[in-house]
Amino acid sequence: MKNLPIGFIDSGFGGLTVARQSLRQLPNESILYFGDSARVPYGPRPLDEVKEYIWQMTDFLMAKGIKMLVIACNTGTAAALDEIRAELSIPVIGVIHPGTRAAIKQTHNKRIGVIATEGTIKSGVYKNALLEKVDYLDVFSIACPEFVTIVEENRIGDYETQGIVDQRLKPFVDYGVDALILGCTHFPIIKGAIQEAVGESIHLIDSGVETVNEVSTLLDYFGLNRSASDAEEAPPTQTFYTTGEVAHFSKVARNWLHLKNIDVVQCEVRGNSLVEVNNRES
Repeated sequence: MKNLPIGFIDSGFGGLTVARQSLRQLPNESILYFGDSARVPYGPRPLDEVKEYIWQMTDFLMAKGIKMLVIACNTGTAAALDEIRAELSIPVIGVIHPGTRAAIKQTHNKRIGVIATEGTIKSGVYKNALLEKVDYLDVFSIACPEFVTIVEENRIGDYETQGIVDQRLKPFVDYGVDALILGCTHFPIIKGAIQEAVGESIHLIDSGVETVNEVSTLLDYFGLNRSASDAEEAPPTQTFYTTGEVAHFSKVARNWLHLKNIDVVQCEVRGNSLVEVNNRES
């Protein structure tokens, strides 16, 4: 069981920020990643629809064989975490609670900001999770769907990007938050622009980092972690599946994950299932 990979699912590229942290913190572990780029963004979609998509990716990776599932998508976590955790026999981790715990540790003035997709903000899942832990927090949230577009279209270094980010995040500076949760796994990819927009006095909470910290703890707790000697006997592997365009996914993933070679497999939606098609890039 412990030699099975960890599964990661997301609406597209954003969850690669979580996978990147796994490569850094858990180098002995293998990864299966599914990015549903053909149906991104998830944020504007009804949560029931998002839940259906999350289940499709979950079923696909479970059929491949995984020892733990990470829903590396905030909207997906809000839509499906509780149901999938109740149904599966393996540990299932979302990206919301790890981020809220880190924000509570960091804040001094008890004013916490949240940026996320429309679906995540509308669900109130971050605000509820924060107030369940500390009921006197002041939580200020704004949906930033344009940040997802910037990342998915690989416009990170464009001249206009910083201006868009500055304008969108100015209310957090005015409100006086001292911790800002990056409530979408796409957002750490433009972390530099976000930090410049809000200034160094506001601490950014990267849910990917916090989630993999929790993954590491649970691997140890359940005895599922692979040792260096395990990795020597059976070197870790990384396989990526996408419903989007393989060449584009491969280019972006290699850049973000700092991998020279990457195994990307094309998938498509057929009925209520996801299936591999004959298109692969390494």
